[in-house]
Amino acid sequence: MNAKPQINEAAFAPEGPQPLVREIAPGAAFPVYALGPLRPAVEAVQGMTQAPIAIPAQSALAVAALAVQGFADVETLGGPRPTSLFALTIARSGERKSACDAPLMAPLRAHEREQAKAQREEMERWRNAQALWKGMRDKILAEAKSGKGEKRTAAQADLEALGPEPEAPPSVDRTVTEPTFEGLTKLFAFGQPSLGLFSDEGGQFLGGHAMNSENRQKTLAAFNDLWQGNAIRRTRAGDGHATLYGRRLAVHLMVQPGVARSFMADPLAADTGFLPRFLLCEPPSAIGTRIQANARRDEMALALFAGRLRTILEAQMPMQPETRELQPRMLQLSPEARALLVAFSDAIEVAQAPNGNLAHITGTASKTAEQAARIAGVLTLWRDLEAPKVEATDMASAIDLAQFYLSEASRLASAALVSAEIDRAETLRKWLLEKWPHPEVTTRDIVNGGPNQLRESPKARAALGILEKHGWLIKLESGTIVRGARRKEAWSIDKGAGSVV
Repeated sequence: MNAKPQINEAAFAPEGPQPLVREIAPGAAFPVYALGPLRPAVEAVQGMTQAPIAIPAQSALAVAALAVQGFADVETLGGPRPTSLFALTIARSGERKSACDAPLMAPLRAHEREQAKAQREEMERWRNAQALWKGMRDKILAEAKSGKGEKRTAAQADLEALGPEPEAPPSVDRTVTEPTFEGLTKLFAFGQPSLGLFSDEGGQFLGGHAMNSENRQKTLAAFNDLWQGNAIRRTRAGDGHATLYGRRLAVHLMVQPGVARSFMADPLAADTGFLPRFLLCEPPSAIGTRIQANARRDEMALALFAGRLRTILEAQMPMQPETRELQPRMLQLSPEARALLVAFSDAIEVAQAPNGNLAHITGTASKTAEQAARIAGVLTLWRDLEAPKVEATDMASAIDLAQFYLSEASRLASAALVSAEIDRAETLRKWLLEKWPHPEVTTRDIVNGGPNQLRESPKARAALGILEKHGWLIKLESGTIVRGARRKEAWSIDKGAGSVV
């Protein structure tokens, strides 16, 4: 009689629950050495806050871009481009985003306050001048209305002699936090031609009125035009139509990972080229390592940064007086700097070929050489507003920074591919393992007390189905008693499946 074959049952043991999302690989270290003249201030802020150094680095680059973008454009391989930068910093609550931003923005805030005080005095003088002008105009019109012939002819001459209505002094605001498209274009029309959209709560802008379904496309198009240095067109009831030339915008949005994932997964943001224009980074968390004994202060570095920023902000930007159109000069590349940029651009181009390392982010990769030129322009102008050209040293630093941002975009691209349904299922998975006290769960449990985004039955059922498919839940037979009642539909939770994350 033949012996029964021996079966290794362990080899056929169930695999257990499968991950819903692929873990994002850790990123490269931020190349702080490449920040050039900005490095001391960035390291000073990091020393005080003990936050990931990429966070103050993003703030410093953005505020430097705002300061210098009105003075010069930079030569790129595709022609002259603004020195404007768009930055997106991704960090969860508690990473000290605001604490990093505040000391680097403080000189700008102080400048805005001083300018606002001076503007109040200018506004008072303007109101008086406008009142006099209006009184004279009303008097001339009244005399013309009561007279005929010669009086009307004289009134016409008097009106021409009176001249146009005095213009109100321009707004002195240099930054906004969550503007609508109309609000931003109005500020450009009646305020400064160089602005910054800076927010340490960037989710308020990305989820606000300017980015709702009705306004999203025109907002993205306007921001793309501003990044490119194109004119923007403004049409509004009461103000008429205007085309605004010579405007510049720097952007720095600090957002939490959930907001960033939704933004990065939006096809419109990617397809319009809006997302690829951003310098993205999501540094590893420093929470749990920030021991006060390790904190250090460098007031001198911050004072030097503040002094340089104030000097640039107080300099007169080149502009056409009547239209306030910026007339920036061209910052050339030295032959050595251009050679470095050409080699960098060629390497990136090759990597975008099918099956290349950058084939999945061609939108971002195709702009990376230009980003390097822009960053080099910012570093050059921060050091010397009158610099005639970008030297190889600054270009090499800028290439290292641009390479870092490209690697971050590549690394984070996988996170953006997660669908909204998977994202909700992952939220439910963590909630069940961390907060739900029972071994079973029903749809009603989720709708009545689960995560906010799952308080609708269809969304709750979809998330439960995904968790069941991936082995985190086991569906119970209909009629199973759960917490004293027969349930038509219920699941058992595999809470022994290991880590929540």
